[in-house]
Amino acid sequence: MSKPKKSKGDDTIIVINKKASHDYFLENRLEAGLMLLGWEVKSLRQKKVQLIDSHIFIKNGEAFLFGANIVPLASTNTHSVADPTRSRKLLLHQKELARLFAGVQQKGYTCVCTKLYWKDHLIKAEIALAKGKHDYDKRSVEKEREWNLDKRRAMSHAARK
Repeated sequence: MSKPKKSKGDDTIIVINKKASHDYFLENRLEAGLMLLGWEVKSLRQKKVQLIDSHIFIKNGEAFLFGANIVPLASTNTHSVADPTRSRKLLLHQKELARLFAGVQQKGYTCVCTKLYWKDHLIKAEIALAKGKHDYDKRSVEKEREWNLDKRRAMSHAARK
């Protein structure tokens, strides 16, 4: 008998940075690997991570995830010091790094991490080149969301009659 295949559902997603899509227009998205320690992987399995104030900075031709908070477990090794907010190196190809560097050099652009997820047995980060939103942009998105919700309510109410 063969084992039933696992569906690729929400169990592969570790964490999503919803604040990034609220504060930025997300344009180019890339997939990057992460260099992690053993205790960080164990914490990520239990989804003990926050990406809210994290961002990516490029230094000396390398990209780093800065500000992500991975909470160490209580059963973590006592011989090593667990720093929950340390900067973690992102694994990218040179062409991808060059594209990110060129994008960040433009005025108003930054690079943010939008989500962490499992891809087979590896942990990947989805990063995006982002342009900051103004307050009136955020209000127009909120107004459009409310309008779409009202339209759906009206359509479902009309369908019942």
